[in-house]
Amino acid sequence: MKIFAVCGHGLGSSFMLEKNINTVLAKNGTTADVGHIDLASVSDNLADIFVVGQDLAAAIAGKVDSQKVIVLKSIISKAELEEKLTLFLGDHR
Repeated sequence: MKIFAVCGHGLGSSFMLEKNINTVLAKNGTTADVGHIDLASVSDNLADIFVVGQDLAAAIAGKVDSQKVIVLKSIISKAELEEKLTLFLGDHR
């Protein structure tokens, strides 16, 4: 499984999200290839899951299947990330 954290430039916030995704996966005993990427580079075939902030939800909608996108209201909320990622993984096993 491949997961990309997405932000506008693929630097700061997506890197932070990548680290938090890895933390959630480790906590749940799940393994995945996790990376970060800028919005302009996103295409549907690059990953199984894309994690984005609410501010980018509309922009990524035309680029990838909406079933592959996790939208966070707050990219700094580890609790929200854990809840949504765990639910997503449970639904797609």
